[in-house]
Amino acid sequence: LEKIMDIPFSITLLFLGLGGGFLSGLLGLGGAIFMIPLLLYVPPLLGVGQLDMKQVAAVSMVQVLSASLSALIVHHKNRFVSRSLLLYMGVCNAIGNLAGSVFSRNTKSSLLLAIFATMAVIAAVAMFIPKREQGENISPEELQYNKPLAILLSLLIGSFGGMVGAPGAFIYIPAMIYLLNIPTRIVIGSTLGIVFLGAVMGTIGKMTTGQILWPYAIALVIGTVPGAQLGGKMSKKVNTKYLRLAIAVIIAITGVRMWYQVLTGR
Repeated sequence: LEKIMDIPFSITLLFLGLGGGFLSGLLGLGGAIFMIPLLLYVPPLLGVGQLDMKQVAAVSMVQVLSASLSALIVHHKNRFVSRSLLLYMGVCNAIGNLAGSVFSRNTKSSLLLAIFATMAVIAAVAMFIPKREQGENISPEELQYNKPLAILLSLLIGSFGGMVGAPGAFIYIPAMIYLLNIPTRIVIGSTLGIVFLGAVMGTIGKMTTGQILWPYAIALVIGTVPGAQLGGKMSKKVNTKYLRLAIAVIIAITGVRMWYQVLTGR
């Protein structure tokens, strides 16, 4: 373990946090969807060290916590955050995440990877379905949606997300756009809030079961916070169609790569 707790490894994590934070702020994703594969594959590729899936799941939860909070501040200033969605879906996501993250202590790394890959593939397929943007100019306060369905979805997504160290933003976004018919910009802004609440509970779960390697987590956070601020500012200027496409592509690549690892062990 001492071998990988060195300067090159810390610098690598800092830059991965910067990139992950930027994408998080830009696309409304907590960051785990790209941070988990980056943390698994980039350090060994550069020859600076290696983490297993369980270690990655734990430190990525802390990274997601910092990325979602940092980007949420920017999106809230832009008035793209719905308090109603935060209340209903955020609280349920937090409950699910706490349960899932505690349960994950007794599950195999390969099973966590398979669950994560399956969730990613489903989400990617959904995001490629064309959708006409509705209510582009609706304010978050005027938003109407199916609350019982929102609560059920949030509990399910949160439970699975907590198991893999990902509060589940990559599943929330297609679910909210396609099942709850919420405008993309409000989805991106509000998802960050939902993810933040889930990540708080998920981090507590990982922390109380002693799964977090703090030197790695802190290096990631130092890069993540400014990256997420920059991404959040950029998000307002990008067309929603391109934001959706970017989210779909990132999720699809991640899902395919992880299934390859599940099936081949590499």
